[in-house]
Amino acid sequence: MECLPGNIGYLDLRGFAPAGMAGPTLAAAMTLLANTNTLIVDLRENGGGDPETVSLLCSYLFDHRTHMNSLYWRRGDHTEQFWTQEFVQGLRFGQSKPVYVLTSAHTFSAAEEFSYNLRTQKRATLVGETTGGGANPGDMRRLTDHFEMFVPGGRSINPITGINWEGTGVEPHVKVPADKALDTAQAIALKAVIEGETDEKRKKSLQDRLAQVEKAAR
Repeated sequence: MECLPGNIGYLDLRGFAPAGMAGPTLAAAMTLLANTNTLIVDLRENGGGDPETVSLLCSYLFDHRTHMNSLYWRRGDHTEQFWTQEFVQGLRFGQSKPVYVLTSAHTFSAAEEFSYNLRTQKRATLVGETTGGGANPGDMRRLTDHFEMFVPGGRSINPITGINWEGTGVEPHVKVPADKALDTAQAIALKAVIEGETDEKRKKSLQDRLAQVEKAAR
């Protein structure tokens, strides 16, 4: 986690650990990032985790309680809904400032849900590669002493689309190679910051930074 030039917050998240464990760390990170003007969430190396933690992180990006996702479970024939929380520890980033999510082909499962949630809610711009395409949770089932297979036991259902990203992945708005995604997102964000900057000295500094990231993004 860091603050990049242009007051751009950056959160590199490698997994969605169980909410009870991850909550205090997320609260601390989001409180420190709350006063940045733009947020970049890097999920390029995130293989997934706990859907409750996905909803928790989403809670910092919405001002009102919002339905993010549902999971239908075959066992018990029931559906579990996941909503943002009305109250969070620390400070919210809020819903009015821009968010960018970086994705790769390795972005998977719960990390894809976070990306899909924000894309369907029109809350973020996704930058990078189409994600891996794992939407349906399940478990490994042993078939023999030397062979096992993954069997889905549920199905993700997005409240807006009514479907999910199983087998197709989540498509980014801005398609670039994963290793260029951070520089590309910074360039997009910096252009917006520069447009609103009135201090000429600071604007020149930001323009120099923009030239650097644009060169790196090529």
